[in-house]
Amino acid sequence: MSLTKAEVEHVARLARLELNENEKEEFTGQLNEILHFVEKLNQLDTTGIEPTAHAIPVTNVFRADEIRESLDPELALQNAPVREGDFFKVPKVLEDSES
Repeated sequence: MSLTKAEVEHVARLARLELNENEKEEFTGQLNEILHFVEKLNQLDTTGIEPTAHAIPVTNVFRADEIRESLDPELALQNAPVREGDFFKVPKVLEDSES
């Protein structure tokens, strides 16, 4: 499997990336090298090998969830630069985008 320059342009558009012609060519080559390497990995015989998410065993070190009393809103908001009722008021961070 390999990607065409048009497919790279499509993915860049979805990611809202503006690429110049040199970058499109470069990324097309790099992505095709990655895909070629993955194809090589797919040829390996993994029969009898257990799937893993980590190379070493990992255990969860988080505490157990416990129901506790909530923080008082006045205490939580005492240093808020701007508040609205019992909430932090922050600037709008999302805009309407044109598709």
